[in-house]
Amino acid sequence: MPRQSKVELYAAIRRDARAGISGRALQAKYGVGWRTVQAATSSVWPTERRQYPKRGSKLDPFKAFIDEVLREDLAAPKKQKHTVKRLNARLIDERDMSGVSYQTVRDYVAERKPQIRAEAGRGPAEVFIRQTHRPGEEAEVDFGDVTIRLRGELLVVCLFALRLSFSGKAVHRCFLSAGQEAFFEGHAHAFEVLGGVPFGKARYDNLRAAVSRVLGFARLREESDRWTAFRSHYDLDAFYCQPGISGAHEKGGVEGQIGWFRRNHFVPIPEVESIDELNEMIDAWDIADEQRRIGARPRTIGELFAAEKPLLKPLPDEPFETGRWFTPRVDKFSQVTIRTNRYSVPVRLIGRQVRVLLHANHLAVFDGRTEVARHERLPAKAGTRLDLDHYLEGLLRKPGALPGATALEQARLAGKFTPVHESWWAAARRTHGERDGTRALIEVLLLHRHLPHEQVVAGLAAALRAGALTADAVALEARKTGETLPAEHRVVDLDEPGQVSSLTQRRIASLPPDRRPIPSVAAYDQLLRRTPTTKGSSA
Repeated sequence: MPRQSKVELYAAIRRDARAGISGRALQAKYGVGWRTVQAATSSVWPTERRQYPKRGSKLDPFKAFIDEVLREDLAAPKKQKHTVKRLNARLIDERDMSGVSYQTVRDYVAERKPQIRAEAGRGPAEVFIRQTHRPGEEAEVDFGDVTIRLRGELLVVCLFALRLSFSGKAVHRCFLSAGQEAFFEGHAHAFEVLGGVPFGKARYDNLRAAVSRVLGFARLREESDRWTAFRSHYDLDAFYCQPGISGAHEKGGVEGQIGWFRRNHFVPIPEVESIDELNEMIDAWDIADEQRRIGARPRTIGELFAAEKPLLKPLPDEPFETGRWFTPRVDKFSQVTIRTNRYSVPVRLIGRQVRVLLHANHLAVFDGRTEVARHERLPAKAGTRLDLDHYLEGLLRKPGALPGATALEQARLAGKFTPVHESWWAAARRTHGERDGTRALIEVLLLHRHLPHEQVVAGLAAALRAGALTADAVALEARKTGETLPAEHRVVDLDEPGQVSSLTQRRIASLPPDRRPIPSVAAYDQLLRRTPTTKGSSA
């Protein structure tokens, strides 16, 4: 049996505590104290301990020789193959092996011998056994690749699928990567849609998001700590398939489901502006798929799921944080590096340490408890995603850096820096010079922080028509445009002559008419007609 980690111990204690076992019984069963039981029932995470580097084995220099001998034995006569005793003797005599026990050699041979036989195609004949699934008992989980057109560019994304084995009800989700964050978010979304968790097992490949190490060809696995904590939170039991192509047959339902979903919903290739838009489409497709029948089944997926849903285990009261926290330091380019990719943050944070919450499709940057930046996650490695707004304060001091700025080029490609911006900037530089004209543009870009993008663009167009090349004029026209028509109904005509009004005139014109009667001062006239009395006179 593999060594049980502390996270697995906590998960086992929590599982038995849910079953009603008392604290005293838990202490006796697991040989732990009262404090350990209390800590396990209050949190899925144990207190972090210092990690020491893993030591290498003295057998490492001789593993290649052992593998070579085992491969030669595949062609040797049945009664003239190497035993572990003979192999150990050869290692001592021919390879001068010392300090390695016989048990260590035997364990390695027991692990490698079946693997080498399988690599040479010497495994046993494969048999397929038809299975019957009880409602709410089992589920199957897998990832698949699909191609989409994201903002006009072809991109391969990861399609997560969780399928209930009895009804065939499947929940899908697209992510920019197949990392652990996507693995957890896919589960959390699926359980929320299904309204519960299977009470039996969920079948998985040996993917790195869950399995740290496969122990031979047995069902034993060393799981990652975060995955163990996630399973403990949802009270989910995992079943890992055999490695390789043979393991795909053990969860053939979800393998076929991903292929069917890809052929029926991703042909032709969908065109979307964001991953969130694609996932909204996928949610609608999942609901529509409940009306179909699988094979010759007499009932639809939705009808079978209606009978299965009440049997699922209820969801936990508190959500599990599927994202992963990082604490990078902002470099001199006002960027943070997360898994080889760089993302921009406001320039005021240069040199400071920030917190980054990485999700499957996006990441959020926090300064203390305040969110200061949010980016869509980059799907590739060694990429850069910059927001021009984060650099505006720095560009006010260095306006000459704007024309060649990478953030400006990315803003152009994203459609945030429009041809109207370009035209107004060119006119401002001709009128005020390179430095002052660029500074005026930067002041205009600052307007995007508190005005809608379309409204600022309309203000730029109106100011350009009137020849008003100052940020104040653009702000005035942008606000005036926002008060007249909604942004979605505005049409900007650069050839139509216009006029920029003053702020005072605009405010007076926007005041409602005053229909109140003119106030009267007749009540005060009696004070003027009253004669003061003389001292000593009688009333």
